[in-house]
Amino acid sequence: MMPVIQNVKTLITIDINIESRSTNASLQGKQAMRVTKAQAQANRAHVVETASQLFRERGYDGVGVADLMAAAGFTHGGFYKQFGSKTDLIAESAACGIAQTIALTGAGVELAEFVRQYLSREHRDSRGTGCTMAALGGDAARQPDSVRSAFATGIERLVAALSRGDGAAADSADARQTRAQILDMLSHAVGALIMSRACPDDSPLADEFLTVCRAAMLGTLVPTQAAEAAKPAR
Repeated sequence: MMPVIQNVKTLITIDINIESRSTNASLQGKQAMRVTKAQAQANRAHVVETASQLFRERGYDGVGVADLMAAAGFTHGGFYKQFGSKTDLIAESAACGIAQTIALTGAGVELAEFVRQYLSREHRDSRGTGCTMAALGGDAARQPDSVRSAFATGIERLVAALSRGDGAAADSADARQTRAQILDMLSHAVGALIMSRACPDDSPLADEFLTVCRAAMLGTLVPTQAAEAAKPAR
């Protein structure tokens, strides 16, 4: 009888250990699931930020999903768990990039100071972190409506940010004049940056585009603002 009893005890011990390991594994799995859900939003944001930079550096057709996900530190297969298509990511990355440009208007920056920063060599040479409108505006024109809508929304937000110090009612003649001035300024600034980047980095013409357009735009702004911002760009 003793061997039988001993075998029964052994079986009971094995069964308890298996159940314990199973319970622990289940708890660990649930904990991992909670971590995944908590990190999902952060992971998605990281992919969008990475895409925004790579698209500005290489263009929308210059980087594929596999390379993009690898740069973000994720697998290719993980892309379609987060985005419906590359177009969806392009639209989100455009909004992300324009938001970074809007950040330049923080702390009530004057229009003249914005122009000085925007038309600087530092900004021109920082394609991956620079203005999305200058880097990808041409590409966006060939994209679906969802991407162009993201650009339009971002531009409207930038115009609003640059207009916030005006103080005029939104439907007033002063507000309309301010909006027209900002649209004109943005068009010239973006165009100047594109033309400068189209030239070799060490080309005198590349710098000349920035210098001439910056001086012309500053000259149209309030003289006190222009005088403060007319320092040579770095």
